[in-house]
Amino acid sequence: MLFGEIIIVALQSIRANLFRAALTMLGIIIGVGAVIAMLAAGSGAQKRIDDQIAALGANILTVNASNFFAGGVSRDRQTLMIDDADHLRSDSRYLNAVVPEMQGRGQLKLDNLNTNARLIGTTFEYATIFNYKLAHGRFFTTAEDSERKRVVVLGHDIPDRLEQPAEKLIGKQIAVNGQPFEIIGVFESAGGQGNNSPDQGAFIPLRTAEQRVMGKKQLDNMSVRVADDASLERAMVDIERVLRREHKLAPGKGNDFAIIDRREFLTTQQEAQQTFTYLLASIAGVSLLVGGIGIMNIMLVSVTERTREIGIRMALGATRFSVMLQFLVESITLCLLGGLLGVGTGMGAAKLLSHFAGWETFVSPQSVGLAFAFSAGVGLFFGILPARRAARLDPIEALRYE
Repeated sequence: MLFGEIIIVALQSIRANLFRAALTMLGIIIGVGAVIAMLAAGSGAQKRIDDQIAALGANILTVNASNFFAGGVSRDRQTLMIDDADHLRSDSRYLNAVVPEMQGRGQLKLDNLNTNARLIGTTFEYATIFNYKLAHGRFFTTAEDSERKRVVVLGHDIPDRLEQPAEKLIGKQIAVNGQPFEIIGVFESAGGQGNNSPDQGAFIPLRTAEQRVMGKKQLDNMSVRVADDASLERAMVDIERVLRREHKLAPGKGNDFAIIDRREFLTTQQEAQQTFTYLLASIAGVSLLVGGIGIMNIMLVSVTERTREIGIRMALGATRFSVMLQFLVESITLCLLGGLLGVGTGMGAAKLLSHFAGWETFVSPQSVGLAFAFSAGVGLFFGILPARRAARLDPIEALRYE
């Protein structure tokens, strides 16, 4: 029997029992769809972390404030001050940018609409150091910072929460904790989720935050950019030297601040996300195995039902190999059709996750190819037993079968 004829016979057999074939494929459809959706969610998270690492660059360090400890008890006092940022700018040998951040919560009110947001008081270099792009307007200047101007740049998601188009907000007045501010810019989406995402923040000049909004000199953190000709290790030692001197820490006493390479943190997060993605995909892959077992059972039933047909074909000259190949092709065809429908289901599920859950998803060609290959492998593996049983039938006994 020619291979083309074998495929035609296999498709005719599937069409003759279409409803049963659809039920048989259901396990494969669900399995492939689940694998595609989970890999899409994992790939989206992976892509977001990759983008964050790329945006940070290789030379960004973060200096975090630590609570002040005395007598083993945590005191409610932050250990980074605005003066620390000034000293790092002037005294450090290996830094070419220092961007302090003062954070707090605030209420934004526009006309009769209001929302709560994270307020970030910072300097004019903030957007540059993190490679954040403005969708509309501009960022504030050093002059506006030193003059304590009431200007604000909104994160990407704030206009939606205020039910306003971003481009129409430029130049409008908005109340920040009851004080009038002029909206001068809106960021493009920076990615990330949760309240700590830049998309959820409102950015104001540092001196404005200190004097007019938050009323404090303590910083939450500082981001510093290391000079191109200096190593991160040397820059860390230099930062520690300046801050220990300014904080008057005696030799042998621990630091009251922490220097963090955020790329290491993101890399660790990336590895954890990758492991989690593979775990979810493996769990989803179990349903593929269950679907394969279902296909094997149905193919065994099909062999029993078509015993006389197999006997007639053998009597007419069909070889055992061609009979086995026919049932293998049927099994693989069922799995590939299920895989095709499963890919569509998985892509639809990924879009729904992105739309309703706000997850960033990305369906990669590799995941589609992997799902197809795995479904074909399932068809081949679980089709071998029924195919071998069909090929081993005795033609005379098969012709007598009722």
